[in-house]
Amino acid sequence: MTSLDRRSLLAGSAAAGVVALAGPSRAADTPGVTATEIKIGCTTSLSGPVSALGTIARCSDAYFRMMNDQGGVAGRKINFIFYDDAFNPAKTVEQTRKLIESDNVAFLFSMLGTAPNSAVVKYINSNKVPHLFLSVNGDKWGDYVNYPWTMGFAPSSRTEAQIFAKYALSQKPDAKFGLIYQNDDLGKDFVNGLRDVLGSGYDQRVKALSYEVADPTIDSQIVALRASNADILISGVTARFAAQSIRKVYELDWKPMHFVTSGAASVASTIMPVGPERAVGLITSVYIKDPSDPAWQEDPAIQDYMKFMAKYFSEGNPKEALNAYAYTVTSVLRVLLEQCKGNFSRENIMREANNLRNVEVPTLLPGVRVNTSPTNHHPLRQMQLQRWDGKGYVRFGNIIEGANL
Repeated sequence: MTSLDRRSLLAGSAAAGVVALAGPSRAADTPGVTATEIKIGCTTSLSGPVSALGTIARCSDAYFRMMNDQGGVAGRKINFIFYDDAFNPAKTVEQTRKLIESDNVAFLFSMLGTAPNSAVVKYINSNKVPHLFLSVNGDKWGDYVNYPWTMGFAPSSRTEAQIFAKYALSQKPDAKFGLIYQNDDLGKDFVNGLRDVLGSGYDQRVKALSYEVADPTIDSQIVALRASNADILISGVTARFAAQSIRKVYELDWKPMHFVTSGAASVASTIMPVGPERAVGLITSVYIKDPSDPAWQEDPAIQDYMKFMAKYFSEGNPKEALNAYAYTVTSVLRVLLEQCKGNFSRENIMREANNLRNVEVPTLLPGVRVNTSPTNHHPLRQMQLQRWDGKGYVRFGNIIEGANL
């Protein structure tokens, strides 16, 4: 499975800080928890420009219904309350206040998007509400110093860049790199990830060119990167620009080792529109079993996931990567809640969020494990590479872990 669509998850950073929040919620020993219920809150996009990503919350809601049918956790049923913010940070502010101050949720889970989460992260942390497993890809969501109550989930773009660089150097130790990157959090994570691996050699070995989200094309940047004689091309871009990158590389008859960020390497939205023959050799990464991949058709975990989709979320597409992601992240949350052993105070929920040790859930790739600590708010750092062969992606090599930062 690919990561979330970074175009939507990282968009709108300029709007992220436009609304200030202040004021603690009313105190309680165990907010959102009764003898029979645990309230969990979320904001997401059920409408607006990235409404397709609303399927994550809907699928998680279905997973909680399954959990409730199985008895819930510690004798309590899950009440999952999720509101539509239309990917508008101002609406995120309003809905988050409602979740914390009116609905009195125990914690927040899988809130969507960098801009929406940026608008509320200080408020949430000042209220000491667990803000867990965000549906984002930015490296900044692992900032445990400034935001000790906040935690991402998916491998960050910085981790992915580290993994790309590690593999490239294993194949060509003296490689020169070309990097095309979006001038925002997504792109900066790729710059930083390459610097992490190359260290003092970065300036001599990397030609990096940026683009703006509003730019119509990145053709001129690809031409310039080819002229630099780079052996490796890393496209730290969103789906539309990934397609342009693949197309231009093909037109130039350039043959670099080409890496595209997983969030922009979708078969449906990138490979097919540009032409599958033009993408042969393209490398990306994956960390979750892809339910659309025939290689997993007989896998017990994917079969269980398919049964879940048929029974609890029949309106959803079982082969949609976002649904497999939702099923996986909610499976990890289930482990966390079981670790709480019935103590669902916010402090204990956060304590257990910081105490996930080599957690394996069946829909993660074999060897990919969840690990957290009070000083590690990046639950996933491992991925496997896969290469497009003209008909599909073929995974290869071992699980690779990002640099230990």
